[in-house]
Amino acid sequence: MNQQLTDSAPASTGSATEAPAPAPDGKAGGEASTRRPLALLIGGIALVVVLAILPLLAIEIPGVLPGPTYTPGTLQLLAYAMLIAALALSYRMMFGLAGLLSFGHALFFAAGAYGLGMALEYFAPVEWPSELIFLASIVVTLVFGIVLAATVGSLALRVTGISFAMVTLAFAQAGSVLIRRNPGGATGGDEGLSLDIANVPDALVGVLNTRNLYWLALGILVFVYLVVLWVERSRAGHVAEATRENELRVRVLGIRPYRVKFLIFIVASTLAAIAGMGYLLLQSGAAPRIATADFTLTILVIVVLGGVGYRWGAIVGGIVYTLLDQRLTALAGSDFIAGLPAVLRVPLSEPLFILGTLFILVVLFLPGGIAGIPQRIRTGRKQHPVESEEAADA
Repeated sequence: MNQQLTDSAPASTGSATEAPAPAPDGKAGGEASTRRPLALLIGGIALVVVLAILPLLAIEIPGVLPGPTYTPGTLQLLAYAMLIAALALSYRMMFGLAGLLSFGHALFFAAGAYGLGMALEYFAPVEWPSELIFLASIVVTLVFGIVLAATVGSLALRVTGISFAMVTLAFAQAGSVLIRRNPGGATGGDEGLSLDIANVPDALVGVLNTRNLYWLALGILVFVYLVVLWVERSRAGHVAEATRENELRVRVLGIRPYRVKFLIFIVASTLAAIAGMGYLLLQSGAAPRIATADFTLTILVIVVLGGVGYRWGAIVGGIVYTLLDQRLTALAGSDFIAGLPAVLRVPLSEPLFILGTLFILVVLFLPGGIAGIPQRIRTGRKQHPVESEEAADA
């Protein structure tokens, strides 16, 4: 993990890949530095537009998508992948920016899902219209997520390193046990919590409205990305990055790292809760597994797989991991795998074995993750170069 954090350091640390020498008059270098952010902005907007019109197209990718892009099954899979990408992006801000290794990030994702589900079921004054109940439930869940994040963060951030990870793990385990105990029948226990659709807008209910849920997931992903971008480029983001590299030096400068890390923790946790609310609406319910520490470890694997040093790496990792997880499960039960010799059939019938092997190969041969491949190709270096400032802003 320390190696991954080191790889995500900014180019200003002095060990980054050397920038190309500017032109004698400085004009060419200045024009290039000006064009790059503009090109990234245009490319990002174009990508969002393409994703937005995807449900209106009939694109088939055999072996990757279960059907054409306009079908409900494919749209639900893509929407789920984008919500996982949004969750991974929020975790990347906590882990990659502030260096906070949390084993309890899934707690806030579950707080968003279960919080909204319980609010819709129990916070329903009969004299209120259903639309108002729905909006009020979202606000109540959001406030609950912020309060929970502030409570956990204020206690966990009093320690650092592995102690911080253990405190967050303890809170996550407590939340998971509470959900499974099903106090007052509120959480559904091991059976999970079903979505009460009485106060949910009709446009977000039913298979025929999967397209709307897909657009909702896309909107959540874009919102999370913009918030993460804003925080990382803010003064607090720069202080958090400096604290990750050398906390003692930040203290010497008279800055209190606790406040900055506390802010990053709350923002990242709240974004996870927002992704959890989208998950509840998409899946029409919530399962206890989303509150476990195993789910947090899955998000950590996704971030490392995509590339800790790259903001868009969390998005790529989330989408790639989700598609692989879903499609490998279908492949494991296929007749093709069943007809293979035992020496091949046994490992290939276990999707987790294949995903674990893929993760090991990425860590060994692609230390910068999937998002670091273009940088490695450009530099031609065998070792992963430290991410440059321009790449970090992508």
